[in-house]
Amino acid sequence: MEGCRVAVVGATGAVGKVFLRIAEERKFPYTALRLCATERSWGKRLLVNGQEHIVEPATPELFSQVDIAFISASGKASREYGPIAVQQGALVIDDSSTFRMDPNVPLVVPEVNADDLDGHQGIISIPNCSTTPLVMVLKPLNHLNPVRRVVVDTYQSVSGKGSKAVAELLDQTRLLHEGRTVAANDLPQRIAYNLFPHIDNFEDTGYTKEEMKMVGETRKILHLPDLPLSATCVRVPVLVGHSEAVHVEFERPMAVATVREVLSESIGIRVVDNPASALYPMPIEAEGIDDVLVGRIRKDLSHPNGIALWLSSDNLRKGAALNAIQIAEDVLKRGLLLRQRKAQSWRR
Repeated sequence: MEGCRVAVVGATGAVGKVFLRIAEERKFPYTALRLCATERSWGKRLLVNGQEHIVEPATPELFSQVDIAFISASGKASREYGPIAVQQGALVIDDSSTFRMDPNVPLVVPEVNADDLDGHQGIISIPNCSTTPLVMVLKPLNHLNPVRRVVVDTYQSVSGKGSKAVAELLDQTRLLHEGRTVAANDLPQRIAYNLFPHIDNFEDTGYTKEEMKMVGETRKILHLPDLPLSATCVRVPVLVGHSEAVHVEFERPMAVATVREVLSESIGIRVVDNPASALYPMPIEAEGIDDVLVGRIRKDLSHPNGIALWLSSDNLRKGAALNAIQIAEDVLKRGLLLRQRKAQSWRR
């Protein structure tokens, strides 16, 4: 792969830190690295690949000096910096929901729809951390037997909300152990020794924005605009790792053995499915690995064409940072960065 100059916006956040670790692990071929964050982090020094980098503000001048800008901060940051970076000639890979449903912005999980990268116009989005493992499971199964309906319930860790939510879980747990009272701050309810079906704001339908993200994003990534899908998203007292209970209705009946075989052969998926030996996906097993763990594969007794399964994945890795790096790797392999440079040169 050719080398490239990279900026990471949100480098000191939960996803940004994982991004930098994965870039080291995968030996991502950057020739220059710029780290950006909010004002309170300016001047901090971070060690990446044995080199010290100073955290600096994201500016138009900085974006003009890089080829790829990874943005993993907030929706506000994406709305502000994304268009500026593109205008300055950088390709943006964005982690927020800001551009995901824009018809001109590819929404990509490389194992599922990498060909959509070819149509990018300067911004590429990665999906929500709960959508990514779901589409990775649905894609190979849908190829064999068309999916007709999906019902999914998620069990999402606090790191999906950010570092403040992680601190809140740890603080509340400590305070309760000390016999003291706790109050919810970053999260809508107490999370220690509790769970609640409330992630993001509620809409008039009774669903949350998080649940509707899964609906819209899954349809877009799989190119199934009318796929019936219902989601219930639950926050659980887990630090890292999202899990999902998935019920899929297919066009035709499907044997459990076939589902297990198809998923076992799918890139980025690891089948962990021996309940008799207490082997099944768990967030503590998914944390720190790239694969989506899938198990508890069984016939759905409520429908003759149904399959039920359970999955766990690291929401900070495959749900965010890893997916972004894989997109960049595919961009380089496909020569899309060179095309971006030529297009920007022509526009100027």
